[in-house]
Amino acid sequence: MRIFLTGGTGFIGHYVAKSLLSHGHELHISTRHPEKIPSLAETKGVSFFQGALCDTDVLQQAIQGCDACIHIALGWGETPTTMLKNDTLATATLLELAANAGCEKFIYTSSTAAMGQMRPSMDETCVNLPVDLYGATKAAGEAYVLGFRRSGMKRNIIRPGYTFGNPAFPDGCSQPDTRFAKIAEAVLNNQPIHIIKNDGTQFIHASQQAEVFTRLIESNLNEEIFLALGETWISWKEIAERAIALVPGCSSQIIEEDLGWSESPMFFSVRKISEVFGLQFDSRPFLDSHINYYLEKLKK
Repeated sequence: MRIFLTGGTGFIGHYVAKSLLSHGHELHISTRHPEKIPSLAETKGVSFFQGALCDTDVLQQAIQGCDACIHIALGWGETPTTMLKNDTLATATLLELAANAGCEKFIYTSSTAAMGQMRPSMDETCVNLPVDLYGATKAAGEAYVLGFRRSGMKRNIIRPGYTFGNPAFPDGCSQPDTRFAKIAEAVLNNQPIHIIKNDGTQFIHASQQAEVFTRLIESNLNEEIFLALGETWISWKEIAERAIALVPGCSSQIIEEDLGWSESPMFFSVRKISEVFGLQFDSRPFLDSHINYYLEKLKK
């Protein structure tokens, strides 16, 4: 397939690009910074189109001749109206452009933040109760994607959880969250590591996340939502302990701030990706490598 991809030079996006290329697909990538990952730009089967999500003319040109569209890029805003303009409207516009260009498939990258408020049972059937503007725009994007039935496109949604990993390409990037880097810096300098007691999540490695995207775009599913997270809940305390163990002689101490969070974490169900795709993810084998990535980067 020829696939139009937004956010292809971002963290999750460049992993998805690598996976799709390895499966023989051709990519049209829209990005503000086509020079960001030179090795991706030089890869056979990749064409770059420079522009932001609001550059409708660029998007319209780039999506022509594509069989499918994967929308990963995020448009940010600090107020309800700017978030609406920069992200929600951009998603709705891209939906129309994809349909008008004859795309047969569309994947929207949402987030667990669309679901918002944690409840005892968190799966794809939960009503979205976002607690911030990021979650609100993701929930709104989902609604537009599912509601655009007259298009004839097969439209599906992925809700990633916390995704981490070393760069997919040598000149690529890691996740924007800095907590792994800060832990690595602390252990190298024998400084205390500050974390919140009982804080953690169902981490998923970016290569695992990309596999969900690839399986879904190659399927004939329609109007489905998939939570994409690891099966195992891992605490930041465990990650800090792993980092300390990786540095011989490290004297860093873990300092936990008690905010009253329960020792029994609430889980997102990952049953659906297991039942539909046979995918079950454990991110633990990737943790030490990722911590070492930051340790070596900081040493340099």
